[in-house]
Amino acid sequence: MASQDWFDKDFYKVLGVSKDVSEAELKKTYRKLSRKFHPDTNPGDAKAEAKFKEISEAYSVLSDSKERAEYDQMRAMGPGPRFNPGAGGQQYSGGFPGGANMGGGFEDVFANLFGGGGFNRGPQRGADLSMSTTLDFIDGVKGTQLKVRIGSGETTIKIPAGVQDGQKIKIAGKGQASPNGGPAGDLIISVTVKSHPVFTRDGMNLRVTVPVTFTEAVLGATIQVPTLGGEPVKLKVAPGTPNGRVLRVKGRGVVTAKGEGDLLATVDIAVPSNVSDKAKKALEAFEELLPEHDPRSELLNKAGLL
Repeated sequence: MASQDWFDKDFYKVLGVSKDVSEAELKKTYRKLSRKFHPDTNPGDAKAEAKFKEISEAYSVLSDSKERAEYDQMRAMGPGPRFNPGAGGQQYSGGFPGGANMGGGFEDVFANLFGGGGFNRGPQRGADLSMSTTLDFIDGVKGTQLKVRIGSGETTIKIPAGVQDGQKIKIAGKGQASPNGGPAGDLIISVTVKSHPVFTRDGMNLRVTVPVTFTEAVLGATIQVPTLGGEPVKLKVAPGTPNGRVLRVKGRGVVTAKGEGDLLATVDIAVPSNVSDKAKKALEAFEELLPEHDPRSELLNKAGLL
């Protein structure tokens, strides 16, 4: 702000408060006026917008204890200063006891009076706001929209696809409004993503464990595998598939503008806990038909036991 403005403008009058107003009462008054004249409350109203900038400018100075003290000192000096050209360069006149003229530049004079600085303070950025939210697993993967109340208003925030549990999202310009016409602050959202009973995240991929029967693993089969938020897909289990093999479904993982992941289905051979006598005999007959092979011999050999 130019120094001349501090003489010409009565910031206390702008806010409608007395010169001995407390910080708490000053803040309360500013918030009330700010809500009343905010551009969002008065769209297209040029007068309201001008008033909003005026009260924001006044509050910016009076809410800073150092600047308020300087402002009060300057206002107490009397009529506003003026620049008068002279033979020896610029001269400052008016406003000082006795009407004395002081040589040197205007800014030099006030630098000596108040220690310099503080006269060209530009618009301040609004403060950042923080909040937390909890998302369902599918909303973290696919993205969603949230309605958020900021101050006295409500706004819709877009949560991008692929948000991880514990991630922080910065929404530019959705924080607190500037007190004097500068840019708004940002909104920082801390995200918690709920777990899912079937799916887990693995970077851009989704994982799911799919049970198959012993017979399906041995002979091969076509099985159904669930997808997140969509219809099940069919997967072929090759004959002789071992437990733990991972089958891949392309493009059914996390999908964002930067790329897409896959759905990884891990085979889990389901072993029945109850087997009838007839089934036992069939399994024993099946075992006799298999070639003799100890599946643990290689393990024991590597361990130095064979």
